[in-house]
Amino acid sequence: MEREERQHLRGVVEGVSGWRRLAAGIVERRGLVEAAAEDATRQFLSRVDSLGTGTTAWRVLQVSPSDVGLVTALACRQALPALTANAQQGLHQLTNDVGPALTAVRTLFGARRIFSGKSRKDEAGQAAAYLISLHERAASTRLVTELESLAAWDRKSVPTIGLPAILDDTVGFAHRLGAGAELVARQELNAAKTAISAIDRALQRENEFRTAVHAAGNAVRQAEARKLVAEMPVERLKDATSGQLRITALTAAGIGNVQQVLDQKSRIRSLPGVGETTGNRMVGAARTIWQTTLDEMPVRIDIKNRSHATTKLLTTMRAWDAARSIRSATADLTAADAVRPLLQSLDPKTSHVVLVPQTRTVAELRDALAAVERRGAVLDGGNDVAGGDPWEDFSARPADYYAMLAELGFLADDAEKSQGDLPAEIVEAVRELKLDTSHLKASLRGYQSFGARFAIVQRKVIIGDEMGLGKTVESLAVLAHLRAKGSSHFLVVCPAAVVTNWVREIQAKSDLRAYRLHGPSRDDALKSWIRHGGVAVTTYDILGWLEGRFPERAEPACLVFDEAHYIKNPDAKRTRRSTALIQCSDRAVLLTGTPLENRIEEFRNLVGYLRPDLSISASEIAPRQFRKQVAPAYLRRNQEDVLTELPERFDIDEWMPMSSADEQHYRAAVVEGNFMAMRQAALRAGTKSEKMQRLIDIVQEAEDNERKVLVFSYFRDVLDEVASVLPGKVFGPLTGAVPAAKRQSMVDEFSQARHGAVLVAQIVAGGVGLNIQSASVVVICEPQLKPTTEWQAIGRAHRMGQLESVQVHRLLSEEGVDQRIIEILARKNQLFAEFARVSETADSAPEAFDITDAELAREIVAAERERLLSVG
Repeated sequence: MEREERQHLRGVVEGVSGWRRLAAGIVERRGLVEAAAEDATRQFLSRVDSLGTGTTAWRVLQVSPSDVGLVTALACRQALPALTANAQQGLHQLTNDVGPALTAVRTLFGARRIFSGKSRKDEAGQAAAYLISLHERAASTRLVTELESLAAWDRKSVPTIGLPAILDDTVGFAHRLGAGAELVARQELNAAKTAISAIDRALQRENEFRTAVHAAGNAVRQAEARKLVAEMPVERLKDATSGQLRITALTAAGIGNVQQVLDQKSRIRSLPGVGETTGNRMVGAARTIWQTTLDEMPVRIDIKNRSHATTKLLTTMRAWDAARSIRSATADLTAADAVRPLLQSLDPKTSHVVLVPQTRTVAELRDALAAVERRGAVLDGGNDVAGGDPWEDFSARPADYYAMLAELGFLADDAEKSQGDLPAEIVEAVRELKLDTSHLKASLRGYQSFGARFAIVQRKVIIGDEMGLGKTVESLAVLAHLRAKGSSHFLVVCPAAVVTNWVREIQAKSDLRAYRLHGPSRDDALKSWIRHGGVAVTTYDILGWLEGRFPERAEPACLVFDEAHYIKNPDAKRTRRSTALIQCSDRAVLLTGTPLENRIEEFRNLVGYLRPDLSISASEIAPRQFRKQVAPAYLRRNQEDVLTELPERFDIDEWMPMSSADEQHYRAAVVEGNFMAMRQAALRAGTKSEKMQRLIDIVQEAEDNERKVLVFSYFRDVLDEVASVLPGKVFGPLTGAVPAAKRQSMVDEFSQARHGAVLVAQIVAGGVGLNIQSASVVVICEPQLKPTTEWQAIGRAHRMGQLESVQVHRLLSEEGVDQRIIEILARKNQLFAEFARVSETADSAPEAFDITDAELAREIVAAERERLLSVG
């Protein structure tokens, strides 16, 4: 090798040697970063736990601030400059192949080139060629520049990475955990942990709350009993002892009532002429009267007399309701159980949790956390109840409070009356059924529980409870029970006016999903209902649209027909569509407080839709036999039978003469032979009408007495006249032309209005389905042709949850059609009492009262023509 060649080779060797040192440094630093990252990965993965009840719900990694270094180590590896193929090849050669070549090439320099053998020189020559080739390639491929760039990277250039970035791409750890991993901050979990603690306390203290309600309830009863006994004259002691006691000594001593006997028992024994034996008998008789009074004393809550004892009762009831609502909120308890293992496993130092979904998604966890937090928000951190005035809560939902009182025995239901007129074998079967209320949020009165169980046992029934007794919640209890037993899809059919109310009731009183199959969004709602299950709410008019749209998996397990008298006519389209559904379904519940409106055949039709096997022949049997035959499919309870707390109802027939203006309108209607005009004539003269003047007075009195008023008429023209004449805030008219959703919002606005407000409604629209307990004065402008029409209208206000006594004013003209309609109503009332209402029987056959509205109109018009228009 010539001198110049050796000199060039020396330069190559020196350059490659420098590159080798550079490459060794790069590989060493990158190795340290990789090792630190792998160590961080191993530490994290070793701490991943599987959590969940049953099968693993999630895999969980807890991290704390002390893990910042591990996260940063992972980020450093992720931040390492990427190696090109050229750089990878160069690093491999420089750190692996170049070393032996550099050693071998030394033979070509200095004394070694003289004394080395041929083989050594050949090996050195090959090494020289390799190094020269590597040197040339490095120069032509920018390898040196890449190495210098890699060598310039410093781990210190990577900032400290916080824990919230652990799943970021800049850290590169997420893929080691699995798909769907998400980070949850500790503060997201703390609220749920607090809520679960409140839930657990509430569950543990439920019996304590129940005992407190018992004590508070008994205190109220004792106060009421004391008040009543204090009003009992001392003469009652004689009644209690069959006249064996002489009470002259008591009255002479100024002891005038039974309570005073108890209060002054020690004094009584020392009264002149009494003695210890007689005194003991007097006190014993007084105690017997007291105990009997207490035993029969229901708990009454008087909103106008907010005593300390009653306030304490309401407070304890609300605490108990909040506690026991947890037990019935199965979805929330399930949510709590789902997150409980995670929350219990949290280390105090943990600031974040990485969740990897297994059988449940992280979104489901977040839903569970939200559900637990919502439930926890209902509970106060110290007392497990929300704060605020308990009277306001009672006023907002009195029916719930009375249901709790009934459950505790303070409003004991009459068992026989709650069972209607049922055969003993059916009653026994109903009693044996255990009602599953795990999906129900509302408390049930005893009679309501019986009604729900009756419907479940008998499968297809009519619940004919009087208006205001809670037929809606009875049917919801049926659906909730069936849901707990595995059924998924249910269908409610009702008038359009009450669709909104049904959706609200389902959402408020159960955890079943509600779907509105009515209005512009009904297609989407139907798809969601079919997919997810729940309760679909539709109208009689929409049944045609629904035909053929139920796939097999979504066939309703139970049908509910509200205001079922809408399908009394077997020839109507909506009836045919309804009965077709009933025939295909295993279960159906028909709800109507008025199964019989005009003729007994209507009632028989409703029963026949459900149980054609009963073979009822109304034309040949007496009322008692009829009730016995329909009993397997029909249950009715009346308000006075089961609602001991219902305020009184005062019916006032306001008879008044016609004014001269009224008479002119009436005579013109008679001349025309217009029966409907005759019925409304006495209210068409505005303020010149006697009825209108009396209506104005009633509204004024209601405002003075802090009440609200419902005004019902069959006629739209009358309603418009009333709305224009009445002073103050008037809502309506609420008529059949008002969309269903607007009807409910109109009722809501009226309920929130001040005293003196008036809601004017068409009796066939506002008298059906809506709950208007905020009104306690009802005015019916003219007698209706069916007693059931009036009953339904009055039932909008006089129902469970009403806190005020209810006044019902019927505006009646002394002359004209009103008197004759009243006579017809009396006959129809008797018919209903004999066949549809549990009462004493009568011997009359149904045909005796088979009079249609058209016949009634012809009869009255003819009579009035003869009275007013006959001459001589």
